[in-house]
Amino acid sequence: MTGVADRIAELFRIKANKVLDRAEDPREVLDYAYTQQVELLQQVRRGLADVAASRKRLELQIAQLRKSNKKLEEQAQQALAAGREDLAREALARRAGMQGQLGDLEEQEPLLRAEEEKLTAAAQRLEARVEAFRTRKETLKAEYTRAEAETRIGETLSGIGEEMGSVGAAVQRARDRTEQLQARSGALDELMASGALEDAAAPAGPDEVRIELERISADQEVEEELKRLKAKLPAGPGPEEEGTGRAEEGGESSV
Repeated sequence: MTGVADRIAELFRIKANKVLDRAEDPREVLDYAYTQQVELLQQVRRGLADVAASRKRLELQIAQLRKSNKKLEEQAQQALAAGREDLAREALARRAGMQGQLGDLEEQEPLLRAEEEKLTAAAQRLEARVEAFRTRKETLKAEYTRAEAETRIGETLSGIGEEMGSVGAAVQRARDRTEQLQARSGALDELMASGALEDAAAPAGPDEVRIELERISADQEVEEELKRLKAKLPAGPGPEEEGTGRAEEGGESSV
């Protein structure tokens, strides 16, 4: 069983296998370990079959020797009955040789049977372990697949979150820029309404045409205002009456 333990320990030396050097997926490692254990179980079974076959051949040889031994004993009796003591002695000599072989084979038979029973028990235990490992292997593979899927989903969601964060920052920058443009547009509207932009856009230096037009407009307003004030004055003497009166005042003054 030491060899079995060594073979199982060797399964964990994954880097020694060129196939596993290229595959780091734990599922493939588990499948490889299971394959090696199945192969080991098959070797134990083949060994058990060889021991069982040897035991069977030994039993056949023992049976054959026992049969031959009994026949020689009968032939020796027949030779003695026929008065051929020499033949009886020869038959008994052969029987003695067979008896030694039979003894050796009979000693090996229980040993082979014990070895067969031991290998049978070892094969049964190993088979149970292999089956348990297979169940555990499938469970671990399912857990790994689930964890791998969850990790990929998490990484995907994390990437989406980062991307959405970038999008949010871009949206915020766009919003800030829009507000700045709106504020600037409102300020420009106020300046245009107040005429500041028009004054600022006017050419530098006096505008003679504009000044003349403003002067004419002012003179017209003055004339109209003067006429309006004259219309409000009371009626007075005419020009002739004013002259006569002044003459009389002059005569009186001369007297």
